[in-house]
Amino acid sequence: MPDKSLHIATYNIHKGLSYFNRRMMLHELRDRLRDLDVDLVFLQEVVGEHVRHASRFQNWPETSQYEFLADTVWQDFAYGKNAVHDYGHHGNAILSRFPILSWENEDISAHRFESRGLLHCEIEIPGWDETLHCLCVHLGLFKRGRSVQLQAMEKRIQELVPPEAPLVVAGDFNDWRGLANRVLVDHLKLTEVFQHAHGKTARSYPSILPMLRLDRIYVRGFQIKHARILHNRAWSKISDHAALAANLIRL
Repeated sequence: MPDKSLHIATYNIHKGLSYFNRRMMLHELRDRLRDLDVDLVFLQEVVGEHVRHASRFQNWPETSQYEFLADTVWQDFAYGKNAVHDYGHHGNAILSRFPILSWENEDISAHRFESRGLLHCEIEIPGWDETLHCLCVHLGLFKRGRSVQLQAMEKRIQELVPPEAPLVVAGDFNDWRGLANRVLVDHLKLTEVFQHAHGKTARSYPSILPMLRLDRIYVRGFQIKHARILHNRAWSKISDHAALAANLIRL
């Protein structure tokens, strides 16, 4: 019988830097992610290149952050370049133990002051009849922009994700009012894993004392076995967001 379980995590890694950008935390981050032993990692604020940081921090990786973090654990990865500046670029990434059959990064920027993208991957899971669709997101800071971005997300899912296909949407929604549920739960019939498992979406920001419910994991076609917030001292030193993890069972 094929394994129907799927272990996932989502994390805004703050460009691999600690609070106030004082320390480079990528080596600690890679260790913590390996300890989670998850199949898929949804990452936001991932640096593809930054020549200034590379010269400032002695142990800055020679490869991109997503390649450094994937290393030999997650054999495949996809990166969506969103924000481009004089020193390099950053965006969203998905790390996968399984083959990524296709991926696309859709520009969902609502205005010229914030570059935002929607990274959509189609992943082949051994033994599953349908491919898994994964969307990694980092929505804007302003309500009007987030509304536009959620509409773009809804349109993409309706047009490109078959209703019977398993689906995971995860990332930093910057949505402390819970407005994303109107689109993803009410319209598209997804389930937010922490709301299902614990009655409320997860408090994930700031990581040192999480108060705001910014990060989410939405799924369709899964039973939710377990969901947890990772914000102990070891994790809170790495980023200003807490990481979220969930164990899922394919229906």
